[in-house]
Amino acid sequence: MNAVQIDQFGDESVMKFRTGVEKPKIVEDIQVLIRVKSAGVNPHEAFIRCGDYGPRTFPYTLGMDLAGIVEDVGSGVKDFKIGDRVYSTLSECGAYADYQVSEDRNVFHLPSQLTFQEGAGIGCVYFTAIRSLFHIANCKAGETVFVHGASGGRIAFVQIARAHGMQVIGTAGTAEGMEIVKKQGAHYVFNHREDGYMGKIKELTDGKGVDAIMEMNAHLHLVTDLDILSNGGRLVVVGRYGNIAINPRDIMLKEAKILGVMLPNSTTAERRDIGAAINDGIQKGWLRPLIWKEFPLKEASEAHRLMANGHGAKGRIVLNMI
Repeated sequence: MNAVQIDQFGDESVMKFRTGVEKPKIVEDIQVLIRVKSAGVNPHEAFIRCGDYGPRTFPYTLGMDLAGIVEDVGSGVKDFKIGDRVYSTLSECGAYADYQVSEDRNVFHLPSQLTFQEGAGIGCVYFTAIRSLFHIANCKAGETVFVHGASGGRIAFVQIARAHGMQVIGTAGTAEGMEIVKKQGAHYVFNHREDGYMGKIKELTDGKGVDAIMEMNAHLHLVTDLDILSNGGRLVVVGRYGNIAINPRDIMLKEAKILGVMLPNSTTAERRDIGAAINDGIQKGWLRPLIWKEFPLKEASEAHRLMANGHGAKGRIVLNMI
C-alpha cells in the first residue's frame, strides 16, 4: 500500500511518501480493517513528527483521523460489517495510508449525509470539542463561551456550543475568517490580530467576563485569559506550544479553574456517548465539518507546511487516497 512515514523526528522534510508498504492486518478480535478514503491533518501529528510526544518506532506512519470503508472485521466485532462507511480516530497505526487498523471502540458509522472528506474532518477535533465543553468544563445553555482562533478546526467548538444554547464569542485573523466563524454560529467575532481585542470581549460582557474559554495557545494567552474570565469561570487548555508564567492570585481571586483536556484519556463509554452526540448533530443538520484544503496523500508534507504557516485557516485540511 501507499503510506506517509517518518524515519526520524524533524520538520516537514522528514515525511516520506512510500509505495509497497506492508498492509496492516487484524491481530485482535476487536479490530477493524479500513480502506482509507480520506485522512484528517491535525496539529497533533506535527507534534509527533517533531518528537514532542516522545519516542516512536521507526518507520512510523503518521495520522490519527480517517474515513473509509470497512474491509474486514475481527471475530469480536459486532457493530460493523464489511462494506460499511465509517470514520475513525485515535488509530493504532497511521491514517496517512491506504489501509488502517483500529479498535472497534474508535470506529463510528459515517452517515450518508457526509462525504469521506467531511468524515475525515470529524475525528479528534469534534471529539475534543465535546469532551472539552461538556465532560471537562461542564458548560451549560445560557453561558458565554469564548473560542480562540475559531476559523480553523476549532469551528467544531462554535457549532457545538451554539447548538446547545450558549452565547459564543470567537476570533479569527482575517475578515474572511471572521465571516466564516460568524456563519458557523458565533454571536460575536473579533480579530485577534488587532490590539485590545481581549478588552473588547470583556466590555461585551459588561465587565463580568466569560464563563468558559477554549484555549489552544495557552503559552500566549493564559495571562490575558484569566483577566477576562468570570468569577468561577473555567479555562480549558486544549493546546500549548511552550511555557508561560502566571500569578496564582489571578486564579484565587476569581476561584477560577484551569483544566486540561487530552482525548486519549477518555473512556470507551465516553467515546461512544460523544459519537452518538456527533451523529445526532449530523442528522439534525447543525454539525458538518468545514473542509478548507484537500491534498493527495503524496503531498502530505505540503499539507503540514500549510498547517504550520496557514494563518487564517478556514476549516480542516484532509488528504485523499487514490
